[in-house]
Amino acid sequence: MSEDDTPPGFGDEADAFIAEATEGELAALKAETVALKEQILRYAAEAENTKRRAEREANDARAYAIQKFARDLLGVADNLSRALAHEPTDVADPTVKNFVLGVEMTEKELQAAFERNGLKRILPAPGDKFDPHQHQAMLEQPGTDYAPGRVVEVMQPGYELLGRLVRPAMVAVAAKVAGAEAGKANGAGPNPYAAEEDPDAGGSVDRRA
Repeated sequence: MSEDDTPPGFGDEADAFIAEATEGELAALKAETVALKEQILRYAAEAENTKRRAEREANDARAYAIQKFARDLLGVADNLSRALAHEPTDVADPTVKNFVLGVEMTEKELQAAFERNGLKRILPAPGDKFDPHQHQAMLEQPGTDYAPGRVVEVMQPGYELLGRLVRPAMVAVAAKVAGAEAGKANGAGPNPYAAEEDPDAGGSVDRRA
């Protein structure tokens, strides 16, 4: 049958069928493309998460690797600090003076080495607010000029390694005062380590000291 013998309307129906089939295939291809793009994005996100997790675990591994070594060195730093706290001030013997100077230089160099390796000393000043995340209250000291819960004295400095607490600073804190006395103290406010006043603080007082 020649084109001239094609029944009326048959060619239009064929063209419509082909067009419809083409549109269906195009829609299927578009849907498949969208699905592939979503899959690629999901795989990329998973790969990025895996990379970040690996980096975080590697950093944690490095930090933990030196944490025990750093903790062992804290005893050395404590002994040097105690020695310097009792250094003689009225000795004229040059040998003794040179010895004290050597201890001072050793202590400074040790602290500098700590700093270079991310180990920072926690040494609150008298009057600073008690921080239960970095301080450990060893005793309450009444009759001070500081507000309740303020640091009165540092008994032993604390340390943190790369933002992670290695040892809290052991401190004495100002005891609670009653009534109007609390309002007269510097920076008066609630006792931050007392459970009845701040149950979420997480700090504790060692009353055995």
